[in-house]
Amino acid sequence: MIVAEIMDLAASTIVNVGGPALIGSLGASAAQMQWVIGGYALALGAGLVLGGRLGDRYGRRAMFLYGLGAFTLASLCCAMAPTIAALIAFRLLQGLAGAMLLPQGLGLLRENYSGPDLARVFGIFGPILGLAGILGPVLGGLLLETAPFGLGWRAVFLINLPVGAACFLVAWRYLPRRPGDPSIHIDLAGSGLLVLSSVLLVLPLGEAGAWPGWGWASIAVAVPGFGLFALRQSVLARTGRTPLVMPSIFRRPAYTAGLAGIALFFCSLIGMQLVVTLFLQIGHGLTAGAASIANLPFAIGTACGATLSGAVLAARFGRKVLQLGAAVQLAGLALLHFELGKTAAFSAWQVAPGLLVCGIGAGLVIAALFSIILAALDAPQIGSGSGVLTAVQSIAASIGVAVFSGAFFAAQPALTPDLAFRAALAIQACILVAFAGVTLFFPTATHSELEVNHA
Repeated sequence: MIVAEIMDLAASTIVNVGGPALIGSLGASAAQMQWVIGGYALALGAGLVLGGRLGDRYGRRAMFLYGLGAFTLASLCCAMAPTIAALIAFRLLQGLAGAMLLPQGLGLLRENYSGPDLARVFGIFGPILGLAGILGPVLGGLLLETAPFGLGWRAVFLINLPVGAACFLVAWRYLPRRPGDPSIHIDLAGSGLLVLSSVLLVLPLGEAGAWPGWGWASIAVAVPGFGLFALRQSVLARTGRTPLVMPSIFRRPAYTAGLAGIALFFCSLIGMQLVVTLFLQIGHGLTAGAASIANLPFAIGTACGATLSGAVLAARFGRKVLQLGAAVQLAGLALLHFELGKTAAFSAWQVAPGLLVCGIGAGLVIAALFSIILAALDAPQIGSGSGVLTAVQSIAASIGVAVFSGAFFAAQPALTPDLAFRAALAIQACILVAFAGVTLFFPTATHSELEVNHA
């Protein structure tokens, strides 16, 4: 389950370093490149809640296998895409397949573990999934640099075929067979409303820095659309039918603050990861392999920060570790700002210390964020609450891709790459300050309280 879901989540960022290659190979515009990268995260986030409910009705083993098979086939279609339009369409299908796959892992864990065992499994599962997206650009860059069989960017998608096939065979053999509940109602109208509102929210942001005239109208329709979705879920719950989401989770102020916090954090994290790649490749002409190596300090820092947070700090300091992580990231951004333009000839080593510090800060947050937010909920609410958190994370990542890359492309023609990168750093700093402020409303959970909630 871990391998399959890492493959699923890494797919949202593994294409980051392939953006310039797509522009050269398929003649993609900046906006089309954004949709190849962010469209996957959008489709994933919009479909996650429905995917979780389908697992409840038809069985998690069955939906895991269907989702994994569809994801693997969609990856093959992406690799064979003849045009950029076809690639965008296949990426959206890949995201929807991922939305059928991803919720089943958490559900299977909750079905097969209990008590302290479940808490320990979540303690392993959560940070690994959080790190999956961080490692995506590194793996993607290595694949593009080695270019097996001259496949270029298509190798980034083909790598999912052997991994997906192996995972499918193992899952077929070992996943427990438990039937779903046929009495569960699937709210297709609510699902459609959620998908449409998500698309309308992100659509105007995918114009690579050129705000369309219809942009505000699109957002003006999206916001009440989410409100209608929430209202529909409340009506379904009151009338005894099965909602996609338990409405009671939104009556916990600490949890709703957590939704805002996770949106801010992953918007800045994933968006900034893409901008770093664009800065290195488009701004300074590094190859995909060199850019992936330049991203290694961030990945190493994230792993170190997550280990430290998960093993020691989160249990002792609770939500304060999130504020510490935001402060460390802000220090890393200040260091990056200082490192830019120090010498006339750019070297990736210039930004390595800043990326390392930013990675440590991100890791401190990633390892503890989900557990601390979910501590606001009762045990029966954990499944619904974790599904909504993951959906918000994915949609926020899509928004981050659009906002940060759009800002970079809008600034780059008039500014040097260093100044365009500094503009993105300023945006991330503002978002991180807002995130640190929101964490003041998070649960103040101890390690023992987290274990009880997870159990």
